Amino acid sequence: MSFKHRVTCRMVELRDARREWKADRDVWKAERRARDRGAKDGGAAAEGGPMGPPPNGFALLPWLLMGLGAFSNLLQGKTANPWIGGIGLFVFNSLYISVVFQAFDKKRREARYTLLALIAMGLLTCGLAIAYGGSWLMFFPLLGLAAGAVVRGRRLGQVALGLSALAGTIGGLKEGWDALNIAYGTFLSTMVTAAILSLAEAVRELRAAREELAHRAVEQERLRFSRDLHDLLGHTLSVIVVKSEAARRLAHRDLDAALTQVSDIESVGRQALTEIREAVTGYREGSLTTELDRARSALTAAGIEPVVRQSGPPLAAQTEALLGWVVREAVTNAVRHSGAARCEISVDGNPERVRLRVHDNGRGAAAEPPEPGVGGTGLRGLTERLGAAGGSLEAGPAARGFTVTAELPVLPGEVEPDAMLEPERAR
Repeated sequence: MSFKHRVTCRMVELRDARREWKADRDVWKAERRARDRGAKDGGAAAEGGPMGPPPNGFALLPWLLMGLGAFSNLLQGKTANPWIGGIGLFVFNSLYISVVFQAFDKKRREARYTLLALIAMGLLTCGLAIAYGGSWLMFFPLLGLAAGAVVRGRRLGQVALGLSALAGTIGGLKEGWDALNIAYGTFLSTMVTAAILSLAEAVRELRAAREELAHRAVEQERLRFSRDLHDLLGHTLSVIVVKSEAARRLAHRDLDAALTQVSDIESVGRQALTEIREAVTGYREGSLTTELDRARSALTAAGIEPVVRQSGPPLAAQTEALLGWVVREAVTNAVRHSGAARCEISVDGNPERVRLRVHDNGRGAAAEPPEPGVGGTGLRGLTERLGAAGGSLEAGPAARGFTVTAELPVLPGEVEPDAMLEPERAR
């Protein structure tokens, strides 16, 4: 490849890099204007907005002005063999520009040709410094800037000390004690550049991680709402259907009983509206006692004999809410699919764990084809919820019928001293 072709390729790369930088800057300005307008309309700026266009090689180009002393010596004819010095200056600047633009992309920064370009810079710097000395020694801090932009990790300290020692040695041979300033400048430029760029990368990674966490939080909230809506509407609509069928059957022979069923349908609908509003706002905390009463009512309306037993210490609101969801889902499945004549619900607790068991004597089929150890869609979601709370959920056909068993740990502070003396309550 000819020298002219290499120069042309480098100029094309520079133009492309500048075009990308301008595009990023325009996007950042547009986002900033939109954020400022939102701040004026809403009274405050959105927290954690865009940080601006990402840094690139243009940020390190102004430091090439440190080589103006060598360029001035060339123009004034103070440099021996000026053609060699001019070519060396041009090649050094080209290598510097190439390296600093590669440094802001991790893949290109770690590529072999970037390392080779940095080594070539080091050899060229040593050659120019040994040949000319004086202002040409300022290329060592520039070499440190390029090295700090490329090198990361444990090798950084070794590279910085090595370059500083090399700069001090060559500078001492050419300029005496003034070489201490060159060595110090080389070390400082290497470490400071690496620190600033590493910090900028860390900030951007943290910002990206925070955005990812926010995105996951939104997804979790959507999942929570969809599960709540599934469980709420599934149970409520099942009760409405069962009571509507009962009202239709009773309408011809017992109008008062039919009107009672219609009144229950109205109450269930109103309660469903309230629960859906609570689910939307995320403040729904179901009571286990309330869910057991509703389960008894739904089972009775469906012609299934309910048997409810509860014993053990009082439970925390969070535990009651989770067990209430299990009761709701299990009873809904029993009403819809079991064809059972009897359904037993038992809640047994001790100071360490509480256990809920719902068993019917029906056909033993779940709402949907179950996965191993887990029933339908609602039960899958409940399994994840109880697992997150340190509990477990098992559902599947029994010897006769279908059984759902849930266990949860008793949270600290739930058990009162005299709670264990409370007798078993049978309903």
